[in-house]
Amino acid sequence: MSEHRTPIVISSYAASPAHSEWDPGLEAELLQGLCALPDVVGLEVPWVGDIHPHDPEWFHAHVPAGALLTLTPLPWVMRRCAEVDGYGIASLDRDGRRIALNDVMAVAEATREFCAESTAPIASVMLHSAPRGTGDSKALAASLEEIASWDWAGAQLLLEHCDAPVSGRPFEKGFLSLDSEIAAIQSSHSAVRLWLNWGRSVIETRDPDGVTRQIQAAHDSGLLHGLAFSGTAAADGPYGDAWEDRHLPLASADPTAGSLLDDAHLSDALRAAGNVRALGLKVSRRPQDRSAQDVIRTVGDNLTVLRTIAAEVA
Repeated sequence: MSEHRTPIVISSYAASPAHSEWDPGLEAELLQGLCALPDVVGLEVPWVGDIHPHDPEWFHAHVPAGALLTLTPLPWVMRRCAEVDGYGIASLDRDGRRIALNDVMAVAEATREFCAESTAPIASVMLHSAPRGTGDSKALAASLEEIASWDWAGAQLLLEHCDAPVSGRPFEKGFLSLDSEIAAIQSSHSAVRLWLNWGRSVIETRDPDGVTRQIQAAHDSGLLHGLAFSGTAAADGPYGDAWEDRHLPLASADPTAGSLLDDAHLSDALRAAGNVRALGLKVSRRPQDRSAQDVIRTVGDNLTVLRTIAAEVA
């Protein structure tokens, strides 16, 4: 990455305390500070029925101009999975699949409206292969074909792989396997591409080397658009219980976290991914972080590790 630096997207909602306790001043400082970090081109933000969980108009006015946004409805998908039986775009339940498609249609409408009004375009939108534990690749392919036919105002559609069910242990998300998702994209003949998250893959595999193999398989499919770095722990620790999707930091950025995402596996992941279009960094704030500057410093520490290892791999 000495000459060409892969653009990096920061997950602002994973780091921000303002999504649970709304603090407009803190959030404004945080959005500006994250976008000013080296190689950062934009932010991953959640869709939870609207473009912002507290004040969409405020977000329109305060998102940094020129920031490329990635919109993820995963928090909404998880809520709906708990509310609606058979909910998901990979569902064999006709009603559950149609409700999920209607929700994705609402995301498309919000994307068009936001892009028409904002100086910070939505560059990509995440999709997820719910329902939990019972998804079907053919149903997903049909949904992807339909979804890709809608107007997304130029945003790239990305199917984000989350942990798939593994016999004998509980899952966090429990969506389709990576192989099934690849098959669905291929058979849909759509422009949907793949997005992987290191932490969510290791929750599934329970093996950091297994994550490298998943990334390699995604790369070999020709569908891999990007890769987010987010850690997970095999033991309970300061960020939460073992194998939870808590967006732990990179191991060398915070050795107290117990994160499995060490420098060696970060390097392996980057090599397996090859020349992807974008990288993501999705880390939670430290338990003691309170101010925007605390959070920016935490994200910056992780970003320094990612940029250093990426430069070594290039």
